[in-house]
Amino acid sequence: MIPRRASGAVFAALVGLVVLAGPASAHTELESSSPAEGASLATAPAQVQLTFGEPVTLPPDPVKVTGRDGTAWQIGAATVDGGVVTVPVTPSGTAQAYTLTWQVVAKDGDNVTGTVHFTLTGAASAAPPAASGSAAPTPTLDSVGIPAWIWALVAIAGLLAVIVVGVRQLRGRR
Repeated sequence: MIPRRASGAVFAALVGLVVLAGPASAHTELESSSPAEGASLATAPAQVQLTFGEPVTLPPDPVKVTGRDGTAWQIGAATVDGGVVTVPVTPSGTAQAYTLTWQVVAKDGDNVTGTVHFTLTGAASAAPPAASGSAAPTPTLDSVGIPAWIWALVAIAGLLAVIVVGVRQLRGRR
């Protein structure tokens, strides 16, 4: 009788581990950017480029560039090629510190955000953003994963199953 109960408890624990073990929840990280973090530029760039560790998709308005004085740059249509996001910009403003704020959607469906800080040592010129002939990419199964909230529901269901089996095992001992 004891080996049967012990095997039931071991089985329940294994089922709980399998159900609760989901994919790694780490999100993609920004690997590099142009302009780079902390860069000091004599002239303003005509585009910004962000490189991520895995393919990403873009939400509306994925990039903003603002100066310390609140001056905002005009942003063109962003494109993405795997993990590389390219955005044409029309710089405006004086020599000052700027913050590039970005947002992308990771493979698991979660939004990932961050900032890149850089400084212009000369006034920004107002060159028009480069035209983009390509439309926004269509998400594919490789670039859009299962949303985190679904994994949370699976984890809760697995935890409840382990609790129910554990309670039944304890009641059987009495």
